[in-house]
Amino acid sequence: MQLIASLAAVVIAYLIGSLSFAVVVSRTMGLADPRTYGSKNPGATNVLRSGNRAAAVLTLLGDAAKGWLAVWLAMRFGPRFGVGDLGIAAVAVAVFIGHLYPVFFGFKGGKGVATAAGVVLALNPWLALATAVTWVIVAFFFRYSSLASIAGAVFAAFYSAFGWGFDERFVALVVVAGFIVYRHRANISNLLAGKERRIGQKAHEAMRARS
Repeated sequence: MQLIASLAAVVIAYLIGSLSFAVVVSRTMGLADPRTYGSKNPGATNVLRSGNRAAAVLTLLGDAAKGWLAVWLAMRFGPRFGVGDLGIAAVAVAVFIGHLYPVFFGFKGGKGVATAAGVVLALNPWLALATAVTWVIVAFFFRYSSLASIAGAVFAAFYSAFGWGFDERFVALVVVAGFIVYRHRANISNLLAGKERRIGQKAHEAMRARS
């Protein structure tokens, strides 16, 4: 019974994660599909390239909220059905994987930063605060959103281990961090080549800086 409940929670979390708010919000607001322009990444950053800030904000909030909701539901109601810490950790990974590889959108999802932030917030608000501070510090000093996202994901796992030990939560965050690094591999290549666009930098300014 416990195994069935845990598996059901994981499947539900994956389905929640598969709701791509970048696509849903864009369609609702009559905007182009974010998978057809810019980086072709269905995330808030690419939606912002449409020029519609409200759509980008709604995408960001929606992607973060689904990560938070799936984990919160598992933590709130899971124990009464026998879903333990391992099951909750699996839910955290499942909702994140759902965003990366959404079943409703041809398994082509975003990079998962906002959804990961929602997951971390649900696991522990203090952990989320420490991760957010790390993101802000890296973004402020280096001006690269991608680098700040990678650093935040890696340090979230580190902070979890430091504060609560090498438990199921730590394992889940390591998996999430690994996927975030993998999904940012093109950004990492651009960083190493000096081609990554800085925060606030226009596309034409980035091109001029490379020449």
